[in-house]
Amino acid sequence: TTPYLLTTFTLGCLRKACRLDLSVIRGIATSCNRNRENSWFNSLFVRKVDPRKDAHSNLLTKNEESNLYKIQFHNVKPECLDAYNKLCEEVLPSIHADKYYPCELVGTWNTWYGEQDQAVHLWRYRGGYPALTEVMNKLKQNQEFMVYRKERGKMLMSRRNQLLLEFSFWNEPVPREGPNIYELRSYQLRPGTMIEWGNYWARAIGYRQHNREAVGGFFSQIGNLYMVHHLWAYKDLQSREDTRNGAWQQEGWDEVVYYTVPLIQHMDSRIMIPTKASPLQ
Repeated sequence: TTPYLLTTFTLGCLRKACRLDLSVIRGIATSCNRNRENSWFNSLFVRKVDPRKDAHSNLLTKNEESNLYKIQFHNVKPECLDAYNKLCEEVLPSIHADKYYPCELVGTWNTWYGEQDQAVHLWRYRGGYPALTEVMNKLKQNQEFMVYRKERGKMLMSRRNQLLLEFSFWNEPVPREGPNIYELRSYQLRPGTMIEWGNYWARAIGYRQHNREAVGGFFSQIGNLYMVHHLWAYKDLQSREDTRNGAWQQEGWDEVVYYTVPLIQHMDSRIMIPTKASPLQ
């Protein structure tokens, strides 16, 4: 009888202990879930932002020079491309050479591979936004330019532009002799990744200077945001292939590619031929 009573008593204690443990566990789980829900709910209204001392653009660009760039993409009616090029050759170099306008034509091209029947123009404004505003106001008084704009409009299907700053670690585009082909590689980055991109490419550009292929690197300020443009020059398509393959033979290039690819949302490549009016030949 005594062993039976002890066994019954023991089992009863165990049941109570288990019920107590389950109750405690349920209480802890409920509390954790409540805390998790509160944390999620609070996260809708609270954001921790790391303090930053300067804008991204000031951290990445050449502050002392204050150069502003404008890139223009003109989609031309196929039957009008020759007439469009001739019109640009008559007007754009005169603006470039006139000291009355604080701007320079960096390069002007037709897209060869990529978007067809397209013209690309790159302008530099020394002095930043004030120089851009000055040029715009003066061009409104330039009758030759206003006639040019009117005639140009008849030849275009669409056009768009962006205002750009240049990365501090890239070369500044300067006139070069040809013949060359040019590649414009455009990257749409994930928002918030521009600094990270700049940090990697500040090192990566060192791998791409051996054949003088690096012409210029820019990032957008107005237009499509978080957009990066890299401009490269090659003698021909085979030279481009050899140069790009050669970069993979350098220790560290693979690491740069590995870490920068996840930052990209979309990328595009244009192979471009300079027109007669282009300082970059």
